[in-house]
Amino acid sequence: MINGNAEEYISQKKALIEEALADFMDCYCKEKGHDSRLAEAMRYSLLASSKRIRPMFVLAAAQAVGGGHLQALPAACAIEMIHTYSLIHDDLPAMDNDDLRRGKPTNHRVFGDATAILAGDALLTLAFALLADEKHNHAIAPETRLAVIAVIAEAAGIKGMAGGQMLDILAEGGVGVAEELLEEIHIRKTAMLIAASLKVGGLLARANSEQLSALQEYGSKIGLAFQIADDVLDIEGSPLILGKEVGADEKRGKLTYPALYGVDKSRQQVALLIELAIEAIAAFDEKADALRMLARYIGTRKK
Repeated sequence: MINGNAEEYISQKKALIEEALADFMDCYCKEKGHDSRLAEAMRYSLLASSKRIRPMFVLAAAQAVGGGHLQALPAACAIEMIHTYSLIHDDLPAMDNDDLRRGKPTNHRVFGDATAILAGDALLTLAFALLADEKHNHAIAPETRLAVIAVIAEAAGIKGMAGGQMLDILAEGGVGVAEELLEEIHIRKTAMLIAASLKVGGLLARANSEQLSALQEYGSKIGLAFQIADDVLDIEGSPLILGKEVGADEKRGKLTYPALYGVDKSRQQVALLIELAIEAIAAFDEKADALRMLARYIGTRKK
């Protein structure tokens, strides 16, 4: 079970992130005139209650190397915008055709396919506008800002999340050898953006090369563990707790760890990856305890 300190940490950071997300939406996307419907659709998905695990990793990584939350918060929120855009598009009829997300009807079910596509597009674009904005990142050196943008763009693009989603679609049709495809799909679809969250937090807090390497290794391992745990929850989880349908992977013939190796072996792999992630940051002091706690949370979470 997650101890009280972990629950308190997650609750506090989630509240901080969600307040910042609402503030950034107020700053960039005022609901008025011709833009009101698009802004409403963006808010609908972005501000719906969720884990906020990716932005939380940005903040925890910055903390691990002695940085503060304020300088990392814009990038943390930008990554959450990118993640939310991917969920909106993922849920569309042309992709996974889901009806429920974050405990609410999916974006396209409320606003229609066209508006949902544009809401996702706008959130992706807004993320990079926020990352580049001098007003919100005045304490970050321009070269650091560029490095952060490059890391996030690679993790979200053809080499990362978008490419991983394409492989996921191809795998449904039986393209390729399952064992060879499975890990690459999970790494690119999920782990790379989580690893980027860790690296971005480190960059913003001026981590040295050894620290960045350790954070990247932690992120890669914990990102893969997160996706395998998601696969297991799709079989054993509760729709009321998860806020989305369960059993969808099996219905669509998705290539997942439980489908290939079974639930028990998948759980064992999650536990192993969590230990490897914690081992990767062994050289960090108590300032990295939040990362250690979040790693253990990945293995116990119910949503």
